[in-house]
Amino acid sequence: MSMLDKLKGLLKGHEDQARQGVEKAGDAFDAKTQNKYQSQVDTAQQKINEQLGTQEKPGGEQRPPQP
Repeated sequence: MSMLDKLKGLLKGHEDQARQGVEKAGDAFDAKTQNKYQSQVDTAQQKINEQLGTQEKPGGEQRPPQP
């Protein structure tokens, strides 16, 4: 079992809280670096959210995946 599989198991049922944490961490990092790496942080946030099983709506809003 990979590390990612273990994390997904731990986060099961808490995806919304994880997304909020990812957003807060990215915002804090952007604030510390004065948005110097904002595009890289945004990309990382998107990839993490994809792994959590989210899809992005037009306009940057998040929605759960559709079955």
